[in-house]
Amino acid sequence: MSKFLYLSIFCFCISSISAQKPITIDDIYAKFEFRTKSVPGFNFMKDGRHYSARRDGDIKKFDITTGSLVETIFDAKEHKDKAGFSGDYSGYTFSEDESLMLIESEDESIYRHSSKVNCHIYDRKANVLAQVYPHGKIVNPLFSPDGEKIAFVFNNNLYYKNLKNNNITQITTDSSVNKIINGMSDWVYEEEFGFTRAFYWSPDSKKIAFIRFDESQVPQFTMQLYNDGMYPTDQTFKYPKVGEKNAEVSALIYDIMQGKSAKADLGDMTDMYIPRVKWTTDANQLCVFKMNRHQNHLQLYLVDVKNAKSSVFYEEKNRYYIDITDDLTFLKDGKSFVWSSEKEGYNQLYLMGMDGKQKVKLTVGDYDVTQFYGVDEKNKKVYFQAAEKSPMEKHVFSIDLDGKNLTNLTPSLSGTNNAQFSSTFDYFSNSYSTINTAPTYVVFDRSGKKIRTIEDNVNYGKIQESYGVSPVEFFSFTTSENVKLNGWMIKPRDFNPTRKYPVFMTQYSGPGSQSVTDSWKGTGYWWNQMIAQAGYIVVCVDGRGTGGRGEEFEKMTYLQLGHYETIDQIEAAKYMGNQSFVDKERIGIFGWSYGGYMSSLCILKGNDVFKAAIAVAPVTNWKWYDSVYTERYMRTTAENAKGYADNSPVYFADRLKGNYLLVHGMADDNVHFQHAVEMANALIKANKQFDTYYYPNRNHGIYGDNATIHLYTKMTNFIFEKI
Repeated sequence: MSKFLYLSIFCFCISSISAQKPITIDDIYAKFEFRTKSVPGFNFMKDGRHYSARRDGDIKKFDITTGSLVETIFDAKEHKDKAGFSGDYSGYTFSEDESLMLIESEDESIYRHSSKVNCHIYDRKANVLAQVYPHGKIVNPLFSPDGEKIAFVFNNNLYYKNLKNNNITQITTDSSVNKIINGMSDWVYEEEFGFTRAFYWSPDSKKIAFIRFDESQVPQFTMQLYNDGMYPTDQTFKYPKVGEKNAEVSALIYDIMQGKSAKADLGDMTDMYIPRVKWTTDANQLCVFKMNRHQNHLQLYLVDVKNAKSSVFYEEKNRYYIDITDDLTFLKDGKSFVWSSEKEGYNQLYLMGMDGKQKVKLTVGDYDVTQFYGVDEKNKKVYFQAAEKSPMEKHVFSIDLDGKNLTNLTPSLSGTNNAQFSSTFDYFSNSYSTINTAPTYVVFDRSGKKIRTIEDNVNYGKIQESYGVSPVEFFSFTTSENVKLNGWMIKPRDFNPTRKYPVFMTQYSGPGSQSVTDSWKGTGYWWNQMIAQAGYIVVCVDGRGTGGRGEEFEKMTYLQLGHYETIDQIEAAKYMGNQSFVDKERIGIFGWSYGGYMSSLCILKGNDVFKAAIAVAPVTNWKWYDSVYTERYMRTTAENAKGYADNSPVYFADRLKGNYLLVHGMADDNVHFQHAVEMANALIKANKQFDTYYYPNRNHGIYGDNATIHLYTKMTNFIFEKI
């Protein structure tokens, strides 16, 4: 069928729906017509009564209870061109007493989450702006707790600046590109352990703990960039793939008074990770996480900074793997800490003693704690988010430190609630949304009483109405293996149950992820609605391996990533195909990253079910992905050859029957372009026709210089033509 005929059908479908404006790619990705309002730069201030936020380019202070403007904290226009400040900024932080501010600007990306910045310090009382470091952009500037110093990384070395005399001290001197990194993460720690800053001020501001990465033995990966030169340029960085050498890591403590560093004694560090470092409330005691390469044995070491000797005060083992989180809070009594763990089947909170023994199981039930907000020691309360009602719904809770008086602070807001608490825990800002309702930002007090609304996107419903969107509907079904799965679907606005509709499936499916939640889906909501406007049913299903349903449901994919997930997506397609209103010969599937891996497997292993698949930035063989992520779920190829062979798309290219679109960014530092090239090579070898789009100089997100709208135009056309 010709593209002209498909476009004619699309236009007819849109025009046939009265009072329904057509959603276009241009509206979504160029004009940004559907952006929701948020509260940019929102931060609670120290007194617990006020907050700061960006307004009209400035940083302003507001009363949390009334919303009234108290003062303009930082006027960016006033300070433009002073001390090299451009007038624009990307972020800000306060010193502990809030008399000083760090103003970050002109970000320059390093990897996906890290960046170099120009950094200025603003003295609020003197109304003076000064540059932190005059010799270039720095990484992760951070005030000391006493506000008298700033530590940062420059060229992979750790520094600190004394704000009283402006002296700058270089703590480390041994850095070398692609060899030694001090105080900031290497590529794989940043991506898989989720942090970029790897230095930590002691509570008394007299010491800095930091992680040193020796990546000299880690194999290198090179990407080519194309910038109109005579030859492409190479970008080379250290990237440990499955079974290869990781960086050798060590934890050190720098004593500012003595001007020297001591290495923490953590025992044998062969093939070990340091996924977290955290000071206790005692400035002489440092907590260092140590985890084995299989990531199923975690030890918490207590390091005595006076002599760098250490001992294990808590450890945990798991038959699968342990997910690292920041859910650790040491209490001021020096005898206890709050900790989260899946050791009893669901992620729950525990009050532990410093002897490693459990004092109180704080949360009890067959549900996951999904976010830990902190401990109000004064009132002996713990605050957290949990999927207590349903895996698809999240609420904000409090509970006493003795495990009593569990209280839902958002009981009337069915959907998804995300809280940000004030430092005193007197108030919290709650971002609330549903799958059909844009976010609302509301202030509550500690008891859950509503104080006021900050932003409610009140007119957003009118925008949805004017475009005639269809409500997203939840559903569930039971597979042939007797597994109940949850999903959502969008039907065309003029849905007629006597007609047969094509189905477009979207999913991610990665370990612990959730796509089927009662929460706002952002830009993706509008693209899915656009597809539905064109006469498709859009469907999303969370299969086995996804989160919110306990450890066994999530970790059953261990050692065979892709196996159960593929079965479940095929089952979802068959379930939809059995509906009287679905054309089972026209079912397609889409995914990005892990989702692209899944859509590839689905059209190959489910070649009698899926007519088409779109795979953006897919993993096509796990042996080409990074060590930390892949080995956590699959171990190495030497240990689990069958798991890799049975679940990597490149080995099933000969099964392709339907339409396959393979897309990749050529400067993807995460899932390398290698995955797409090898997949293309396997398809060519099998003499299978496919479509492909490659994006030069684009990373895993594929954006910049019209790349986003270009890609979504291609994918939309592919859907209309091939499904």
